[in-house]
Amino acid sequence: MSDPRIAQKAPFAVDVVAGEKYFWCTCGKSCNQPFCDGSHQDTAFTPVKYEADDDRTVYFCGCKHSEKAPLCDGTHADL
Repeated sequence: MSDPRIAQKAPFAVDVVAGEKYFWCTCGKSCNQPFCDGSHQDTAFTPVKYEADDDRTVYFCGCKHSEKAPLCDGTHADL
């Protein structure tokens, strides 16, 4: 698997908590999108750690092609 699986062509809105760590799925195979569940084990992908600076809503990339991973940059509109 060289290209990530597109989980969805829209971002995942998530309310994050300051100081919490989140591990964003890069392979697209996780059943716990947008977060890693270990499904990448048989791939070259590894999750990306995101640590929240404050309590707010962030938009994690769902298409797995964002240049600003783990956050959405709108790339899904061109897929």
